[in-house]
Amino acid sequence: MNYIGDHSNGSFNLKALTGSSGYKFGVLAKIVNYMKTRHQRGDTHPLTLEEILDETQHLDIGLKQKQWLMTEALVNNPKIEVIDGKYAFKPKYNVKDKKALLRLLDQHDQRGLGGILLEDIEEGLPNSQKAVKALGDQILFVNRPDKKKILFFNDKSCQFSVDEEFQKLWRSVTVDSIDEEKIEEYLKRQGISSMQESGPKKVAPIQRRKKPASQKKRRFKTHNEHLAGVLKDYSDITPGK
Repeated sequence: MNYIGDHSNGSFNLKALTGSSGYKFGVLAKIVNYMKTRHQRGDTHPLTLEEILDETQHLDIGLKQKQWLMTEALVNNPKIEVIDGKYAFKPKYNVKDKKALLRLLDQHDQRGLGGILLEDIEEGLPNSQKAVKALGDQILFVNRPDKKKILFFNDKSCQFSVDEEFQKLWRSVTVDSIDEEKIEEYLKRQGISSMQESGPKKVAPIQRRKKPASQKKRRFKTHNEHLAGVLKDYSDITPGK
């Protein structure tokens, strides 16, 4: 299904959709995007269906479509929650302010879960850019290979000077000979998530089956067809050295 328009503010060109099915799913997509945008602005209070349709300029939809939104589409959508018959956006992390964000990152760090994707924070934290900037060096950013950013709690209690002799000993220990799977298995036993689990999933390349080599017998041109059945075939005999 091809939606045309700016998804960030819930704007869609529904004329590009064909058929009643395409239209109603277009309305649903616009509603979800609108609820996300208003949540990010700080408007987190739930709305009735009529209020949503009014604000998204869809008061003219049919009764069947309204019924579908109320009984199926919105109640079963993972990004929408129903509160006393009203609807609100449901982010992955429902964070209200910078203090709540810092607590969330600290809890992740304490439980060995690592960091959180910045896009997940931006989804749930109203005015997220301002809040993240205000936290300053209390948080750390790490860029993944796919350019996505991960936020970590900056535990300053772990920042201490280490004697140079111990640093040399640390660097002298190598893990090159240890299998990566065994290292990851050890970390899991200790309740620590490896960075690999936070990264993008690698898709294993498709193994193409090799075609078996052709077993066709060589065909020789026969010149003495009138002697077929008389001459003996010596083609299978290996000549002696």
